[in-house]
Amino acid sequence: MYRFLTSTALAATLLAGPALATDLTDMTEAESAAFGAAVRAYLMENPEVIIEAVNALEQRQQAAQGDRDVDLIAANRGDIFDDGFSHVGGNPKGDVTLVEFIDYRCGYCRKAHEEVKELIESDGNIRFIVKEFPILGPDSLESSKFAIAAGEVAGEDAYMAAHEALINFGGTVNEAALRRLAETLELDAAAVLAEMESDTVAERIAETRALAQRLQINGTPTFVLDETLLRGYLPLDAMRQVVEESRAEG
Repeated sequence: MYRFLTSTALAATLLAGPALATDLTDMTEAESAAFGAAVRAYLMENPEVIIEAVNALEQRQQAAQGDRDVDLIAANRGDIFDDGFSHVGGNPKGDVTLVEFIDYRCGYCRKAHEEVKELIESDGNIRFIVKEFPILGPDSLESSKFAIAAGEVAGEDAYMAAHEALINFGGTVNEAALRRLAETLELDAAAVLAEMESDTVAERIAETRALAQRLQINGTPTFVLDETLLRGYLPLDAMRQVVEESRAEG
């Protein structure tokens, strides 16, 4: 019967309901070829259908990923928002919490850095947590070790000074460079370099990596905003919109 249908009518019949699916298995080779040709002709005549289908699929996948992310965040909430060692800045009593997994050698982390600062400073009611997540090689690892060690040796202000310096640092990260950086920041360079090799520093990086693995995070920057995972760089206006949406939902 298929040879008598127009391409539009045939495609419409295909999409009309599940009953036809059984009939399709009974087509002859000639009917199957005619059917395929007709569907192709329909799609060529109506290419917007393909775009609509792709968009619908992407929306379904995003919704499914969003549901999975909510479950992942719920299962790891304590380690995300209150691990007892990650830097907490912004407004510690803010009505929303923004967590950033960062690698100092990541170009998009560097791009996001000033915009995240602007977001936190201009909003005034965001609790901000930094997760050290070095994944881009030895320089990334040494940078995170230095930042954590600076905090251990000299406190939170020293951590943030190191954090700020490292996100803008363009050279090779070696012992000489880190010693100079410590001296520039008026830190005890010998103490910081020694602390970098401590069990405490190693354990904190390992714990954050394990958390990232449980959250299925494999790139930076990645943000957690209350019950939402934001994978990748977002411009400032988009971040502001997500924050406001989170407040409205909360």
